[in-house]
Amino acid sequence: MREGTTIITLDNGYHIWTNTQGTGDIHLLALHGGPGGSHEYWEDTAKQLKKQGLNVQVHMYDQLGSWYSDTPDFSDPKVANDILNYDYFLDEVEEIRQKLGIDKFYLIGQSWGGALVQMYAKKYGDHLKGAIISSMVDRIDDYTENLNKVREAALTADQLAYMKECEAKNDYDNERYQEYVDILNRGYIDRKQPAAISHLIPLMNTDIYHAFQGDNEFVVTGKLKEWNFTDQLKDIKVPTLVTFGEHETMPVETGKRMAEMIPNAQFVSTPEGGHHHMIDNAPVYYDHLANFIKSVEDGTFNK
Repeated sequence: MREGTTIITLDNGYHIWTNTQGTGDIHLLALHGGPGGSHEYWEDTAKQLKKQGLNVQVHMYDQLGSWYSDTPDFSDPKVANDILNYDYFLDEVEEIRQKLGIDKFYLIGQSWGGALVQMYAKKYGDHLKGAIISSMVDRIDDYTENLNKVREAALTADQLAYMKECEAKNDYDNERYQEYVDILNRGYIDRKQPAAISHLIPLMNTDIYHAFQGDNEFVVTGKLKEWNFTDQLKDIKVPTLVTFGEHETMPVETGKRMAEMIPNAQFVSTPEGGHHHMIDNAPVYYDHLANFIKSVEDGTFNK
């Protein structure tokens, strides 16, 4: 495929923004998080892998409702019911793959995208060479338990009590509450705080984010509250890399356990990396990713 942007029309009539970077015969499809986020932290992935000696075509897209792609009217109950569910976003990945014309490819997903990778590898694994689960647990209870530890470590007792008080009242817009969310974001989500992904307006589609996650990264009140894929990890048959930041919201021990439960997997972690460790420590993150792809390509993965 040529480099650059292609607008894809889905079978449901909506339009999806896609972008391809890099050249070569290896294809990597990148899924963003949120849900309701955007592709942006994958923009330099082809360049980063080139530094590691790999020519990879990296395909990224904004999921339906996100940034450059069409935004459905989620105030319509039927639209919300049809789209705001796991099956829709999972099958969207497969339709994007088909319309991009790629097969036997690598699939990487960050956070929410990592949940999609787990589901895709089980349902559509025949199309994959390998899967990369980046900063996503297999069961949400591990995440919420770790969030409590993170908040206790980063905040004073009074600050934490105030956050919980606001959450009990659904007072998420409270200015003081948001100040404490910012403290947590700087420590565990975007540690590097790069100017390149700063914007004059927020990019997150809050309809999607609230439906699945909640108000912020440190509370889970949406559909993800029930997320549990543990019993299905055994059904992921493709070579799999599980990668977490060492200083993030997702518990490293869970990542290690997942790699043990997936039949053919390895776990790696990124020093000084937060939730977006592909930005916080790009050299290490992409060294891990490149080594994974190289070992799958030459048949030495887990040998």
